[in-house]
Amino acid sequence: EDAVAKRFETLPDKGVIYLVRPRTDRDYIAPVLLNDQMVGSTFRGTFLRFEVPPGLHRLRGMASDNGSVTLDMKQGEIYFVQHNAFGHRGSFINSTYQVVDASRGRSLVMDGQMAGLITR
Repeated sequence: EDAVAKRFETLPDKGVIYLVRPRTDRDYIAPVLLNDQMVGSTFRGTFLRFEVPPGLHRLRGMASDNGSVTLDMKQGEIYFVQHNAFGHRGSFINSTYQVVDASRGRSLVMDGQMAGLITR
């Protein structure tokens, strides 16, 4: 799946989101919700690939993690979101979600390892 995801193939009837944690990020596990449903977690140096129908989709943290981003997905398009995790005294606290351009996003994905594929 990792090699297939790194082909960056589009889907004619869905949009694709790559949620990527850089290798240089802190070593926290960051749970992720898609449209208020738990879908997995990111780790330093990993990415999730989401294949979703067109329309509004929200990625956000769980519980007290108030990081989030809402994307207006178009079919046949790819979106890249950089995910970073923050903590205090060794405990995870919060994360950020930032849409990045395709060049930066592809570079982060190529440097990472796939943590999951989510298809809706």
